[in-house]
Amino acid sequence: MRVVNGVVVAPLDVGPTVVTRAIRTTTLPRWGAQPPSRPPADYSSMTGPRHQEPPFTEDQGLNKKIVLWHGDISILEVEAITNTTNESLDEQNPISDRIFARAGSALKEEIFIDVKECRTGDVKVTSGHELPARYIIHTVGPKYSAKYHTAAETTLHMCYRNVLHKARELGVQSLALCLVHSVKKNYPADLGAHIALRTVRRFLERYGASLHTLVICGDGHQELSLIEALLPLYFPRNEAEERASRWRLPTDIGGPTGEPHLPDRQIRIIDNPQHTVMDADDDSIDVEGLSAAFGQMQGDLDKQRLLGEQRPQFDPIAEIMAREIEHQERYERLLRRAKTEDLTEVSGIGCLYQSGVDRLGRPVVIFVGKWFPFSNINLDKALLYLIALLDPIVKGDYVIAYFHTLTSNANYPSFSWLKEVYSVLPYKYKKNLKAFYIVHPTIWTKMMTWWFTTFMAPAIKQKVHNLPGVEYLYSVMSRDQLEIPAYITEYDMTINGLHYFQPDTTNT
Repeated sequence: MRVVNGVVVAPLDVGPTVVTRAIRTTTLPRWGAQPPSRPPADYSSMTGPRHQEPPFTEDQGLNKKIVLWHGDISILEVEAITNTTNESLDEQNPISDRIFARAGSALKEEIFIDVKECRTGDVKVTSGHELPARYIIHTVGPKYSAKYHTAAETTLHMCYRNVLHKARELGVQSLALCLVHSVKKNYPADLGAHIALRTVRRFLERYGASLHTLVICGDGHQELSLIEALLPLYFPRNEAEERASRWRLPTDIGGPTGEPHLPDRQIRIIDNPQHTVMDADDDSIDVEGLSAAFGQMQGDLDKQRLLGEQRPQFDPIAEIMAREIEHQERYERLLRRAKTEDLTEVSGIGCLYQSGVDRLGRPVVIFVGKWFPFSNINLDKALLYLIALLDPIVKGDYVIAYFHTLTSNANYPSFSWLKEVYSVLPYKYKKNLKAFYIVHPTIWTKMMTWWFTTFMAPAIKQKVHNLPGVEYLYSVMSRDQLEIPAYITEYDMTINGLHYFQPDTTNT
């Protein structure tokens, strides 16, 4: 192992002659401690800097966290490493090959049994098994197409961003980040490097305290040399590098989290684009499918630039992806709060809980309307409790049974709050909801349900079923799987008879 221009270089082969002992990050030189290999060029005599002020200022605290590593990511002794792969997590590339070779057969078994797949732009976590690392964060980078460059850039940003936030969620202090963009997927190395570095910089500006060490790993000399050349622009070590970045950084330095800036648009997309996304498995986006759908409107931007044509004033796929990213970021923030805040004041009410499964094995979520004190409850915490309870359930098919029995005006949630809740919940909530049963509905309930599902929640309109009594639920679930308050059964017997004393003869 040697250091060349501030980059730690290690053997890349996995042969028996190569020393494979773990490399401790405490022995690796930090970016902030490495002097520049050459003085930056003097741009003061040039006119027209791209930025009036340096977009990224010198921050030695952040510089001390960065390490450049040219070698095998699988031998680094960090808490988490990154693996770039395909959606079935079996892509053969140098990084994945070394990780799987050293982790042992247990990694393949965990992926086959538990993980199974990972969508483009998303992340999945597995144990490190026989690696020095405790976790492996797998992510799937996008294929690059000049025609749909906006989608590819946004998705690559999401790869890096999701890896960093997953590391923060896991509570790890040291992370080895491989380059997700690759020549194999036709991704331009310089464009991918800019997206990676600015996403890392923005993350550390916000959450720097969560990471002590971030190792940027390169598998080839050329790609890591590019990272080394661009790193002073995003992590300047002195005033000269900071000043030079005004000329060298591209005009587009991304948004608050490093995401690509989106062009101005002259069309309006519907308030909830999730209704137009078909056959999605979760709240992520099928980038290539959406790109193809809007290809005719997007146009070939590179060709337009060459021909001198005016840049399009709208990008529908970028609009949809921007809204999806905004929805997902908000949901992730709420989910993190839901996992950390004390929600006992809401959970203790008992108006929302899981009660067994239906006859198809799908979890049944019970909501008791009479016990929901809308006018006398912390609505923020009510939303957090809803997310905390449902997030692990909605990953697969599920059903909801809402009991409107003996509710009063004090129990009715406002339409504005219902709209806010519906807009916050990702697409998987609507897609995986297979039935919404309303037991003991009133005329008011039926009217309001029709209005809400027609104008605000059309995605679930066909899934809503009004049931006059509890016994009608027994066609879809067994009696022993339904746990409801006694007052509901007592009320039901007064209007529907003693059906509860009849044996359950429905086949299970």
